[in-house]
Amino acid sequence: MHALKGQLFSVGTHASIRSIRRQPLSPLRKPSLNAFSQAAVASGHRQTLEESPSADTIFALSTHPGKSAIAIVRVSGPQTASVLSQMLAAKCPPAARKATMTRITHPLDASNTLDTAICLWFPGPHSYTGEDMAEFHIHGGTAVIGSVLQALGDINGVRMAAAGEFSRRAFDNDKMDLTKLEGVADLINAETEEQRKLAVRQIDGELYIKYSRWREAIVGARARIEAVIDFSEEENIEDGVYAQVRQDVDALRMEIAGHLDDRRRGEIMRSGVALSIVGPPNSGKSTMLNKLAMRQVAIVSPIAGTTRDIVETTLDIGGYPVVVRDSAGLRKSSDDVIEIEGIRRAIQAAENADVRIFMLDAAQALRCTSLEQVLDDADWKRLLYLPHTFVVLNKSDTLGTLDSAMTKQAIDRWVSAQKQLLGAPVALVSCTTMHGWDALMGKVADDIRQSWGRSAGSSMPLTKARHREHLKRCLYHLDAFDRIGEEDLVVLAAEELRAASDALGKITGNVGIEDILDALFSEFCIGK
Repeated sequence: MHALKGQLFSVGTHASIRSIRRQPLSPLRKPSLNAFSQAAVASGHRQTLEESPSADTIFALSTHPGKSAIAIVRVSGPQTASVLSQMLAAKCPPAARKATMTRITHPLDASNTLDTAICLWFPGPHSYTGEDMAEFHIHGGTAVIGSVLQALGDINGVRMAAAGEFSRRAFDNDKMDLTKLEGVADLINAETEEQRKLAVRQIDGELYIKYSRWREAIVGARARIEAVIDFSEEENIEDGVYAQVRQDVDALRMEIAGHLDDRRRGEIMRSGVALSIVGPPNSGKSTMLNKLAMRQVAIVSPIAGTTRDIVETTLDIGGYPVVVRDSAGLRKSSDDVIEIEGIRRAIQAAENADVRIFMLDAAQALRCTSLEQVLDDADWKRLLYLPHTFVVLNKSDTLGTLDSAMTKQAIDRWVSAQKQLLGAPVALVSCTTMHGWDALMGKVADDIRQSWGRSAGSSMPLTKARHREHLKRCLYHLDAFDRIGEEDLVVLAAEELRAASDALGKITGNVGIEDILDALFSEFCIGK
């Protein structure tokens, strides 16, 4: 694991940090949080491990900057106990893992009380980072936060943390593997209940356990193959060993292939189900988007061609993250070059979407015998036949009294005919009166849950494209191993197994992965 230590991220150079340290906090000076942050990020230079060794003691604000009831400042590294001794009124660390109310003072002026706050002391290795670590739970005013950060910056050997550096140290100290750290990032960014559940399962180690078990199985198979290479002539151990290894590897190949064949379920749950609202102009697409978002996202106008580009917003539908996209109205002819491009993009977005809502004006649709007649020979009517497509007859409020027998009979006949034609659900709604709205959203949520959601007892799905690529590489080498066949080529067979195990190791961080660490930890906030 220690071989994985590479570049760390920093918000500034040593010079910028030193410039902060050269400005001791006087009793009359009230530093601005923004001023401190701006000074710290003055340089875009990123430090390497040689410039910023993990032996440094780091600090950062771990809660959102700005006014709040409480703010948390983290400190981690070998000087943490010294920091506490210099800044706490008691002049020593408090009891380990016990919340202690204390007075926080400036390290260069003990008479300058910065705040009265809660302090927590976590001696390593029993901490998040595996190092000595502390937290100050202070009042969340900008002046208080700025004063505490400035005071920490005035202590020699203590610097502001880089983005994700606390988590990077947890990784370097074997507190977490890479999949768990990715789960932490996903949990921080989770916006829906399903995203939260998926992230918690990943933090709990479901993926790590699965991938580690597979890697151990491949390493064990490789060990048996190499035993055949090294000792077969002397110890007579070749009989049956190679055949058993092939059988075990074949079973593993099937398991990994099944894990990959998940229709990107976990990735979709993590990034959001793509839902495209399409249909002719003035069918109510933008109104539906605004109703879903409960705010004015798209411009609504009776003028055809108002929406010309893709307008999108991310929503929570039934606990699932859904990226809803409104687009230009679909019509066969237009003299407007921009609108024509908008229609092309709308069709492309609908084809690439996971779910589609195809909207039609109910009154116009019911005047025709079928959707084929409504759409005439439009080349985009093929969208109706794609899976996960809901046909929505909007503006039901324009049909008169919905309880009238004539209206019901007309609708029932039309809907029945379309269901047979399309094999897709057809719903009657009004985005103005909200008639049929809950039923439609319930059907959409059910479709998402059945297609991409988690069933009871289901295994943890893939959540990252990175995992998928490494698993494909692993499967490629296992397939190559299977094709070798000849026992006199066992050296090549062992090499394929080595490459397969390395591919799995790159998912969890068991082998060199410096090329992806920077990208991962840069997604974390400064105090994580």
